[in-house]
Amino acid sequence: MEDDDRVILMGEDIGPLGGVFRITEHLHRDFGPQRVLDTPLAESGIVGTAIGLALGGYRPVCEIQFDGFVFPAFDQITTQLAKLTSRLDGKVPFPVVIRIPYGGHIGAVEHHQESPEAYFTHTPGIRVVSPSTPNDAYWMIQDAIRSNDPIVFLEPKSRYWQKGEVSFEAPALPLHASRVAREGTDVTLVGHGAMVTTLLQAATLAEAEGTSCEVVDLRSLSPIDYDPILDSVRSTGRMVYAQEAPASRAWAVRSRRP
Repeated sequence: MEDDDRVILMGEDIGPLGGVFRITEHLHRDFGPQRVLDTPLAESGIVGTAIGLALGGYRPVCEIQFDGFVFPAFDQITTQLAKLTSRLDGKVPFPVVIRIPYGGHIGAVEHHQESPEAYFTHTPGIRVVSPSTPNDAYWMIQDAIRSNDPIVFLEPKSRYWQKGEVSFEAPALPLHASRVAREGTDVTLVGHGAMVTTLLQAATLAEAEGTSCEVVDLRSLSPIDYDPILDSVRSTGRMVYAQEAPASRAWAVRSRRP
């Protein structure tokens, strides 16, 4: 925001309050209400306004307060924002970042701990990323804001308070690159966001039992950098993928049976 006065933050309670998770704390004070906008409770309006701002040359960053409340904006994201670059033959950039706290592990109720990433990764025209470390969070949000493409930036809410070293040198990896978070020889564990920490913990436990696990952090869900995954699986011969998102609705159907 200091480097580019076209960057505008928009969202519910992100101003003086600093957001539900205090991620935008003090930015309203530092940059003022014209650049850190407290919006009405209308996610469709937030994203729709951001599209108009992008057309006007701004770089809006939208915060969706909780993952389960992104769906009122789903039409704006998937049928408008995702399609406009193609519709206008790439002549107009749409540098809109949509920040979504997502995932579980915080003891919240249904609309406050969902993992809707699959909806967006299956939508052409939208890039989807999710950091797993403080260092990646620091650099990836800056790269996302600088991008001229729409990006859904998924923030694992259970890791908001995770501490870690941040390098203030140039980022080690491009925005859409996967990385090997831990080397191993017996099995490849793949995940993204909060699950990377869980997989690293699992790898430590497995090592005590004689199994060497290699952990690959996707970082980007769309596009996916497959090379580190394929290289790892060629070496280990086995792969396990772990995620928080639901795999099916079978549990819901079963729960209704007598």
